Amino acid sequence: MDKKEILDRLKNDEDYYGEFGQQFLSNSNISTLLTNPLALKEPMEKSPALLVGGYFHTAILEPEKLFNFKVINTTTRNTNLYKEMSGGEMCLLQHEADKTEALVDRIMSNEICRSLIRDGNVEYEVPGIIELFGNIWKGKADILNHDEKLIIDLKTTSNIHEFKWSAKKYNYNSQAYIYSKMFGYEMVFLVIDKNTQQIGIFDCSPDFYNKGEDKVKQASEVYDIFYKDPNFVVENYFINETL
Repeated sequence: MDKKEILDRLKNDEDYYGEFGQQFLSNSNISTLLTNPLALKEPMEKSPALLVGGYFHTAILEPEKLFNFKVINTTTRNTNLYKEMSGGEMCLLQHEADKTEALVDRIMSNEICRSLIRDGNVEYEVPGIIELFGNIWKGKADILNHDEKLIIDLKTTSNIHEFKWSAKKYNYNSQAYIYSKMFGYEMVFLVIDKNTQQIGIFDCSPDFYNKGEDKVKQASEVYDIFYKDPNFVVENYFINETL
């Protein structure tokens, strides 16, 4: 397949997150490769936080797809109503959906945020692929603002004053590096605090990109050893450090 055919398929969420998309590395693999590479092929478990994050993104970028989320009007996931209606799937609670809608309203009521998201030549959920350190990486930009030449990534946080540290912890620096190479623009994180509804716009320093590059390079080296080296014996793997 040529690049255009691959990107056309990656526009579809089922292909992006499914078997087709799993042939490529992504920023979500960084943590696993750097901490437990043997778990790379294991499916990611759904969590309430991931579900809320997905709802937040969809409500802003693709509101026509909100019908894909099942919302159950109960207080917890331990009630009989939830168990009956969920069918064993992870579903949103009504109060989670309401709180997330309030975050969306807060973002869109901010003139600067609304302009970055809606005004001018903008695209949403844009897939990309790029070769970095001998491996093909995929990504999907929340927003490409071609007028401002920015990749805008939407994030929620539990403490916006600690976002600078959590951005490193959760590998947003490697995401910024991958996406900047992939799309050719600078990356900006548009962040809202889930508790206070405070908004932050965080741009990326050269050091932030450089730290991200280091992570991508290291993760690629680990991937090459574990999944491309025919002489690697999994049973002989161990962690060696000096205390």
